[in-house]
Amino acid sequence: MGPPGAGKGTQATAVAEHFGIPAISTGDIFRANVGQGTPLGVEAKRYMDAGEYVPDEVTNNMVRSRIAESDAGAGFLLDGYPRTLAQVTELDSMIQATGHQLDAVLVLTVDQEAVVTRLLKRAEIEGRADDTEDVIRRRLEVYAAETEPLIAVYGGRGLVVSVDGMGEIADVQQRIFAALDDVPES
Repeated sequence: MGPPGAGKGTQATAVAEHFGIPAISTGDIFRANVGQGTPLGVEAKRYMDAGEYVPDEVTNNMVRSRIAESDAGAGFLLDGYPRTLAQVTELDSMIQATGHQLDAVLVLTVDQEAVVTRLLKRAEIEGRADDTEDVIRRRLEVYAAETEPLIAVYGGRGLVVSVDGMGEIADVQQRIFAALDDVPES
């Protein structure tokens, strides 16, 4: 978890590879569908272009389907999900049904203005139409209102592992691995 631009996607790939599990990124799935012009992509694009979250029903069904796939049997890493309190409840139901359990909720902490600068640079490099400054700031507001409260929920369950997400990718990655080494295996 962490605000947009915290480096979740970059770090999720490395962490998943390290543990030999799939990284399941709702953002990547949405962007792929948008690029392919699928019905899900058309619906998702409307929300993404406005800096809003895609509705829970769409996201939940997508995640439910993905974690039931065979490569996720030994575990998985979720990137970009859950983002709302309702999705926490839905995820609890999903993992109960599949027999999985949450081992840790990794939170990348970052400076908000640095994130805006990082996302504007990424938009320029990657040509992301959804990363204008207004949309970025709106996404940060939505994150603060809807997703940040999840950190307290998972903190109450003793699952939160906070890591400083600022600095070079390799340095952040080392901090993540060191923090996860302290998490008891399930």
